Amino acid sequence: MMNSIKKVLLTSTISLLLVGCGSHAAGQSVSVASPTPFTTSTQSDPSQTASPTATPRPLVDPLTGLPVQDPSILDRMPVMVKVANYPRSGRPHAGLSFADLVFDYYIGNGTNRFLAVYYGNDSPSIGPVRSGRFVDAELVRLYGGILSYGSADEDTDAYLVQALGERAISFQEAPCPAFCGEDTHSVVGVFADSAAISAYAKEHDIDQGGTPDLQGMLFSKQVPAGGTPAEQVNVLFNYYNRAEWKFDAASGTYLRWIEQMEGDENEGDLWMIPLVDRVTGQQLAFDNVIILFAHYIEDSPSRYEIEIMKNIEGKRAVFYRDGQRFEGQWKVPNDQSPIQFFDGTGQPFPLKPGNTWIVLADENSLFDQKEDGSWELFFMLSPDA
Repeated sequence: MMNSIKKVLLTSTISLLLVGCGSHAAGQSVSVASPTPFTTSTQSDPSQTASPTATPRPLVDPLTGLPVQDPSILDRMPVMVKVANYPRSGRPHAGLSFADLVFDYYIGNGTNRFLAVYYGNDSPSIGPVRSGRFVDAELVRLYGGILSYGSADEDTDAYLVQALGERAISFQEAPCPAFCGEDTHSVVGVFADSAAISAYAKEHDIDQGGTPDLQGMLFSKQVPAGGTPAEQVNVLFNYYNRAEWKFDAASGTYLRWIEQMEGDENEGDLWMIPLVDRVTGQQLAFDNVIILFAHYIEDSPSRYEIEIMKNIEGKRAVFYRDGQRFEGQWKVPNDQSPIQFFDGTGQPFPLKPGNTWIVLADENSLFDQKEDGSWELFFMLSPDA
């Protein structure tokens, strides 16, 4: 039974310089959604003048910069689901293409895991669902979300419950359709439904409704100046754990490729295949790919802390959008506000409206240009990690 005593979180507010708007023309920037309606005058009969009527302004998802079809979907906490990348037999993953954001980070032994954020969209199947990690508590607090995870070792689970209280929901607590399956260690044993998790959270007063304050990200259809061509970016957590993002000009997105392997892990044959979403059957496509450099702390070979909330001064970030690469910074304004992104001059960096994949790399990682338009990150821990 989960400890239901919540850790009291200090609340704070942030005064943003960005002015929000709910609808925008091509080339304009949007940072937040405004629920304020606008008015228009209409005439149904040439002989009569109708009274002005209020037309709802489409609400914008502050995590994607895109309007949502159903505004009521934003009256909830983001659902943040842990998804396994290993073992390979659990692939293809389910539901990642529906996420607003996906965080991708190292968990030890050459492997990585994902934390997918569902706010303006839902997926009926997400997974394979696996265990939580320390960094999940920080990310969930920043986005005011609900952690949906398989399980965790005793110490990690106690930490997640202490930090998040009832907002840490394991698969053993919320029955199907929230979590369907019985064993998160059976590779494809458990899958989640983000809408059903939201419903469970509201039914149990974990999510008491209302629109969370997720302001801070900036979006613009206009490509910012100062970029360099970037047709491809590779991310390696070890030699045999490889992701490739290739820019597709037709869709304006980065398409995901992933390693496939036969034989021994150290000597087998490796090749790249398109990574598809098992829900849609389509290759994973993201509008933005971001690499954030952060400090990892190794507690054990399979347990790491990643300093996210402590980065109030700013650390290096590399942004990919529209086939262009940009250098900048990322920082966290306080412990209850989303990560913010800045360009080289310290101004908010405009992401392309759409979904974003975020890699959390250690500051000691190697990041080099392999050839014109192609870059590669090789994950390496700092000596003092």
